Amino acid sequence: MGTRSEVATLIASVDERLERIVALLDGMTEAQLNWRPDLDGGNSAYVLATHTLGNARAWMLGIIPEKPLRRDRPAEFAASGADATTLRDQQRALSQEMATALASITTADLDRRLTPAQELWGEGTARELSLREAFLHVIEHASLHLGHIQLTRDLALSAASP
Repeated sequence: MGTRSEVATLIASVDERLERIVALLDGMTEAQLNWRPDLDGGNSAYVLATHTLGNARAWMLGIIPEKPLRRDRPAEFAASGADATTLRDQQRALSQEMATALASITTADLDRRLTPAQELWGEGTARELSLREAFLHVIEHASLHLGHIQLTRDLALSAASP
């Protein structure tokens, strides 16, 4: 069995984090999914998962392959849901779309530099970066919110128990 390319490893790393995020939501009630900590800017597990999927979609389908894409970041933070089914479907579709959109990217391409569209960038000012840095951004962002979701889930399970 051959060694996976660096690109395949990066894509798999993103996929793994997104799968783990959605798996954390399985079995949560609607109240638990939408529970927000009583903190300024506190977000529900559902919002955090929606936002993380939105970020991954923007970067993996728009920024990295340099394709036109729209993102409604404010809508990500207004999301709510009755169960994790919609997010699971979005995560699976995104995984398939990433495989297709990124199929032609090679390890040599990872050093190519670009400046993302501000709409897809998110907070702060878009800056030039390499494709490798873009992949690492998605991995870091998903990892950060994976931790947030784990903590929010634990708090929601105790605060919003049926």
